[in-house]
Amino acid sequence: MSYIDAHAHVFEQLCGFGADGELRALPGGKAVWATGEVIDLIPPSYGDTTFSAERFLSVMDAHNVEKAVLLQGGFLGFANHYLQEVAMQYPTRFRAAATFDPYCRNAQKILDNLQKSFSIFKFEMSTGCGIMGSHPDFYLDNTLMMGFYEQIAAKKGVVVFDLGSPGDGSHQPKAIRNIAKQFPTLEVVVCHLASPRRQHRAELTDALQTMKEGNIHFDLAALHHKVRPEDYPFPTAQKFITLAKNIVGSEHLMWGTDAPSTLVQYSYQQLLDYQLALFSEEEQALVFHDNAQRLYFS
Repeated sequence: MSYIDAHAHVFEQLCGFGADGELRALPGGKAVWATGEVIDLIPPSYGDTTFSAERFLSVMDAHNVEKAVLLQGGFLGFANHYLQEVAMQYPTRFRAAATFDPYCRNAQKILDNLQKSFSIFKFEMSTGCGIMGSHPDFYLDNTLMMGFYEQIAAKKGVVVFDLGSPGDGSHQPKAIRNIAKQFPTLEVVVCHLASPRRQHRAELTDALQTMKEGNIHFDLAALHHKVRPEDYPFPTAQKFITLAKNIVGSEHLMWGTDAPSTLVQYSYQQLLDYQLALFSEEEQALVFHDNAQRLYFS
């Protein structure tokens, strides 16, 4: 069986920005926020200050990963031009999402330009590394945002959201449901299974029930990191995935890794294996390939 990684990242320059200011690269796979906090970003064997598409392809090939979806956000910085080049150079291996700040003065002009090359758009809304890390909280289904979704839907696009965790101002399941209902032909993806922390089983249950719509889907990337601290094979993350399978169904779930930062502590194979174990052979085909193929590559 071959796989599709539905949530990964590549970058040629680190230009992150969020609630802690700018994130810039340091030697040895590390990075530093403007607050002075130093983090591990890239596994030593994967790169020093960059993680290129070519390096990621070598990782994919070593793990029978046929394709990957390249997403963007504030953590690594916006890189629409680079991801456009990558998707054009490797059309059978990658699909890339564009992104932009909807509160830019020229946001409409930016969207018009991006829609010439992209049909997938990601809005990382989280209060840490997302748009609400540098803007006040706002409703995801406000008039401004709904106008952008309408334009993306008109071209049969996909909109991907990182909502942050329950309790954050960006965590708005009801708004996601409203968006999906308002634009029934728009495919909506929520990253990280809506980013629950270890104590958020009740909140996750409520969020999944709220967002149980035919055109809403969830990727499972970095769920083990969201529920930290927890050792492999991440029993809380496994329980949350099983919960999601029971509520929204395997046909609405997609495996992803959130590489490269998630590979600092655990191997790519571990991030595959701990989720594979939760699904039957038929379900595996959906979660680890077919759902992403239909949404992103068809």
